[in-house]
Amino acid sequence: MELRVSGIPTAVFDQLRDGGADANGQRPLVRTAQGAANPCRHCLQLIAPGADKLVLHYRPFPRAQPYAESGPIFLHTETCARYEGADLPDWFHFLDPAAVRGYDAEDWIRYETGQIVRGADLKNACESILNNPAIGYVHIRSKFGCFQCRVDRASAAS
Repeated sequence: MELRVSGIPTAVFDQLRDGGADANGQRPLVRTAQGAANPCRHCLQLIAPGADKLVLHYRPFPRAQPYAESGPIFLHTETCARYEGADLPDWFHFLDPAAVRGYDAEDWIRYETGQIVRGADLKNACESILNNPAIGYVHIRSKFGCFQCRVDRASAAS
């Protein structure tokens, strides 16, 4: 199965970079990236240590509802290109462990799909979940619950 891995939508990225409200109704905070674990959820690349980053609360769903999980994410403060590709970025191998969950067409979690896997197994886990036709897409989250990206079937639109 061919996958499509996507960062957050560019319109959302631009709105947040311009000081728009996050999922908590607050402006993103500017902080200095420390260490090597600061992924931008738009381009899905790591923010360089010492660079400024935005820290904010994000809900990767179109509307609030009982299963619309939210949490903290980082973004570049500068413009970057949205990631859309067939493969997960190489650094995802270091998400160890990571959580993957499938969602249906109404954006509700399908509990039977939830898995905690090693970073090296993320692609196979996403493919396995997306083999179920009732699943619309998958989210990957870090072991801390932070949203990383969305994964769709390559033939589906996000």
